[in-house]
Amino acid sequence: MKKTTGMDRAATRKWRPQTQAVRGGTWRSEHGETSEALFLTSGYTYDDAQTVADRFAGDADGMTYSRLQNPTVSMLEERIALMEGAEACRAQASGMAAMTAALLCQVSAGDHVVAARAAFGSCRWLVDHLLPRFGVETSVIDSADNAQWEAAIRPNTKVFFFESPANPTLDVVDLQYVCDLARAHGIITVVDNAFASPVLQRPMEFGADVVAYSATKLMDGQGRVLAGAVCGSEEWINETLLPFQRNTGPNISPFNAWVVHKGLETLSLRAHQQSLSAVTLGAFLEPRIVAAGGHMRHPGLASHPRHELAMEQMDATGPIFAFDVGTRERAFQILNALELIDISNNIGDARSLMCHPASTTHANMSEDGRAEMGVTEGLLRINVGLEDIQDLTEDIDQALTNAGV
Repeated sequence: MKKTTGMDRAATRKWRPQTQAVRGGTWRSEHGETSEALFLTSGYTYDDAQTVADRFAGDADGMTYSRLQNPTVSMLEERIALMEGAEACRAQASGMAAMTAALLCQVSAGDHVVAARAAFGSCRWLVDHLLPRFGVETSVIDSADNAQWEAAIRPNTKVFFFESPANPTLDVVDLQYVCDLARAHGIITVVDNAFASPVLQRPMEFGADVVAYSATKLMDGQGRVLAGAVCGSEEWINETLLPFQRNTGPNISPFNAWVVHKGLETLSLRAHQQSLSAVTLGAFLEPRIVAAGGHMRHPGLASHPRHELAMEQMDATGPIFAFDVGTRERAFQILNALELIDISNNIGDARSLMCHPASTTHANMSEDGRAEMGVTEGLLRINVGLEDIQDLTEDIDQALTNAGV
């Protein structure tokens, strides 16, 4: 395997994200293939015993085992790092593998983690249940209140962990403020950027240390595979994350890496078009939802309490928003009346999908926990896909009518 002429990191780094998404980190074999090759292998052979000894000792470049290196996976990691503006990246088996690894690789018993209360249900499980089980103290705060971040800091605070926009309440974090605060206190920021992807928001530009992804979402974007990624400095990735990953094994398969790699080529086109459609659909829905006593949670609309901040931090506000229709019964009526939009708990897909978070993505939380973070019984979350916006508008219009909204 060799990198294509002109594909060295110095040359690639000057390209803009969309070019990097198509060409960044490309390796080619002696066959000169245009589409990146898929290497389905768990191990490698060597010309002699000294070669393998040197590779395992770190004295020579080359592959040793696919839990540590694989050409297809390495191409994906390099491409994501280039798009993110990060020095390095390690791909993971899933989004939750990425979040778990990003936290567990750097905390120990006696450390303290401050996390946003608005988060994906499994991320909250990590904070509320897993970390305390191993002696890591945790505090959960309202991430939209800057003062709460500073107030939560303790002498043993090691990590700030949050999503922006958050799942499913679409809370927006002031990235510059929180990252600056963390850095001033020697705290590592871990940002879940799955709702945006690096083509819509790049937290490292605001000082984030670590950016983690469910690449299952927008990066694949077509509902095909599970994947995750963690980006950071080369030192942090190699000295903090890699020892954890190589010994616990949350690795992505080469096939899944290849699928995500191909998805990156169209990521910018999809994410921007889906963002545009989401704003259009949200603007159509808002008067009707408000008139029925509900409310919208859409960072792309002026009614969002941090709309201006979202527009400053993001190139576009993404395909996902939420709205509250009051009761679970009414929410289920709307879901059951959909004809085009699918009922599904996935997001970032090219297809429009809708779900009821309280009974799906956040069902593992207590009722009080859901209430604390704003996941009400009437909340619906929608992922706006690539279908014609008029067809989507007509479908949700008839579903609301059917439910008496």
